[in-house]
Amino acid sequence: MTVDSLPRTYKTRGYRLKRDIKASVWLYVMLLPVVAHMFIFRYGPLYGIQIAFKNFRLGDGIWGSSWVGMKHFQKIFRNPEFKMILWNSIRLNLFLVVFTFPIPIVLALLLNEIRSTKFKRTTQTLMYLPHFVSWVIIGGILTGMLSPSTGVINQIIKWFGAKPIYFMADTFWWQVMFIVSSVWKEAGWGTIIYLAAIAGVNVELYEAARIDGANRLRQAIHITIPAIMPTVSLLLIMRMSSMMDIGFEHVYVMTNTYVRRVSDVFSTYVFRVGLERMEFSYTTAIGLFQTAVNFCLLMITNNVSKRLGGSTML
Repeated sequence: MTVDSLPRTYKTRGYRLKRDIKASVWLYVMLLPVVAHMFIFRYGPLYGIQIAFKNFRLGDGIWGSSWVGMKHFQKIFRNPEFKMILWNSIRLNLFLVVFTFPIPIVLALLLNEIRSTKFKRTTQTLMYLPHFVSWVIIGGILTGMLSPSTGVINQIIKWFGAKPIYFMADTFWWQVMFIVSSVWKEAGWGTIIYLAAIAGVNVELYEAARIDGANRLRQAIHITIPAIMPTVSLLLIMRMSSMMDIGFEHVYVMTNTYVRRVSDVFSTYVFRVGLERMEFSYTTAIGLFQTAVNFCLLMITNNVSKRLGGSTML
C-alpha cells in the first residue's frame, strides 16, 4: 500500500504530523516536560474522582471503599451552608470580573501611549512587582495598614476626627479590601498579554489614521481596541470558566470568624471540611460539582462569543 492509496484523513494527520516532528524535532523535545506535567498533575489525579461516589476510608483505599452512588451530591444540596458558599463564590467572582478584568486593558492602553521607553519600562516593572509577592505577605501588610489601633489608614481617619473603621471585621469593607488587594496584585501582571496583542497591530494603520487627522484617542478607539478584542474575548471566556473557583490563599489569609458569612467560599470550605474533618468523599463531590458548573459556563460563554462574532476556544 502506497501513501497515495491511504485515506485522506491519515495523510493529513498522521503523515503531516510525522513530517512536522522531523522538521522541528527539538521543539517537540522541549514540549515533552509540559506534556508530562499535564498528564502527571492534571490527568493523573482524575483517577481519584471516583471517591465522590464512594464512602472513602483511608484504611480501605479507593477500590476497597464502599460504593454509595449520589449520596454525597444529595448531601451537598441539603447542606444549609451550601447556598451561602455558592453565593459567596459567585458574588466575589462577579466582583473580580467587573472590577479587575477591565483594569489591565485600560492600563495596557495607557502604557501603549507612553513614548519615553525608560519611563515605560520603569512603570511596567513597578506594576509587575506585586504579582511576585506572596498573598501571605500581602495579607500581613493589609492587616497592619488597616489595624483600628495602629494602622496608617485609621490613623489618618482619626486625624480628621472620625472613628476608626474595623476594615477586616466588617462584612462590607472586607469585600472592598478583597477587590482592592486583587487589583493591586494582579492588574499590572495582566497587562502583559494585552501589550503583546497591541504590539502586533500594523503600524501603517496608525500612520494612515494620523494622515486622516485622527488624534491619539481616536486611534485607540478605532484601531487599538478593535485589534485586541479577540484577545479580550478569549481571556473573558477563560475567566468565566473559573467562576466557581477563587484562589485559596487570597481568601484564607484575609478571612476571620467575623466575616466568614461573606468570605467562606468553596476553596476554604473544602479545606476546612476535607482536611480538618477528613470528609474526603464529600469534598471531592463538591469539587466535581464546581468543575461541572465551570464547564457549563465555559460552553455558554464560548457560544455567546461565537454568535456575536468574537473569538472562541472550541
